[in-house]
Amino acid sequence: MNDKLKGLKNLLDEKVRLYNQPSFIKGDPISIPHRFSKLQDIEISGLFAAVLAWGNRTTIINSCNKLMNWMDEAPYEFILHHKETELKKMLGFAHRTFNATDLLYFIHFLKYHYAKYPSLEDAFVPGDYYTEETVEEALVHFQDYFFSIEHPERTRKHIATPARKSACKRINMYLRWMVRKDNNGVDFGIWNKISPRQLVCPLDVHVSRVAHRLKMLHDDKSNWQNALLLTQQLRKLNPEDPAVYDYALFGLGMAERF
Repeated sequence: MNDKLKGLKNLLDEKVRLYNQPSFIKGDPISIPHRFSKLQDIEISGLFAAVLAWGNRTTIINSCNKLMNWMDEAPYEFILHHKETELKKMLGFAHRTFNATDLLYFIHFLKYHYAKYPSLEDAFVPGDYYTEETVEEALVHFQDYFFSIEHPERTRKHIATPARKSACKRINMYLRWMVRKDNNGVDFGIWNKISPRQLVCPLDVHVSRVAHRLKMLHDDKSNWQNALLLTQQLRKLNPEDPAVYDYALFGLGMAERF
């Protein structure tokens, strides 16, 4: 590793140590799945928290809290056993462009999925192992599968796919939560078919701006090509866990306005 890379690694490792801490949880959408211990509760609440992670973080958390309250703080049991009358209270839900139509379809899909599989991980990797270099194929499969049953066309915009060149920031963040394993207590590491080395770093306008300023990207566009390119650069610093640097890039972009 040359001196330039060493300097970059030292900077980002320092920021990872700062932000990959339990104190990070409270003000972040990841606080929602941290309220639960059952695998399926973590998966379901985490999916909603990631998909709604758009805009002001306090507003995101408030919207998720409302959903979890409606699901009686037991999302897996609610998904499996809710009555149609229990959905009526959700008809006024809205978070940015995610509305009740989208919410009801998510609930419908999750009930459909959990009737067949024990974990939402199976929606990304239907087989026993995932052998691709990155999660790109898993993301494409998830979006295809998610909309493989009758669905509202408007809801498609809420599950991004690399097939449409999207950076897939929120769904990559969700995978980071479920897959990354360490002892710091932020990410859950409850899925095993995908390994941390296959993760793609979540990329949004803040992270792409920081990565561009650090000369890790040629431009600051937030798209799938740049998400892969950034991840390739991060693998030079940590081949087995490139997505750990999401903490550093996010922290530099949001908290430190780098």
